[in-house]
Amino acid sequence: MIPDPDDYRAAEGLVALLRARGLRVATAESCTGGLVAALITAVAGASDVFERGFVTYANAAKTELLGVPAALIAAEGAVSAAVARAMAAGAMARAAAEIALAITGIAGPGGGSAEKPVGLVWFGLARAGEARAVSRKFLGSRNEIRAAATREAIILLQDFVN
Repeated sequence: MIPDPDDYRAAEGLVALLRARGLRVATAESCTGGLVAALITAVAGASDVFERGFVTYANAAKTELLGVPAALIAAEGAVSAAVARAMAAGAMARAAAEIALAITGIAGPGGGSAEKPVGLVWFGLARAGEARAVSRKFLGSRNEIRAAATREAIILLQDFVN
């Protein structure tokens, strides 16, 4: 995979920032299917800061690999603030990492609703004693939404580390 040059530079900046802070990151991805992990690990030396990535596309995988309660997914839906926070916290708990990022969303073209439209993506961020979630709405094709979510994840991680 050859990343977009701007995305690659952003990932380089993230890797340098994580290295400078002595932090390791883990990712838990659903709708992006590992694109964030791929972008970070495209940077030479990322092994210093990237601990592991979980691709938990299916709800059962979120439960089995990250410990997200099935009842939470049933109550809130996989695309929700609560599940994004739980995914990030679960990734951090299961990895030797100081911070974690999770992504869950609806990339389309189907699967959306009035309440949760195509393009809605929730990002979970976790570190010791803190788990937060933020949402973004992206427009475009399935691939454009996934690419935009991947870019946004790098930005959110940089802000979270700073």
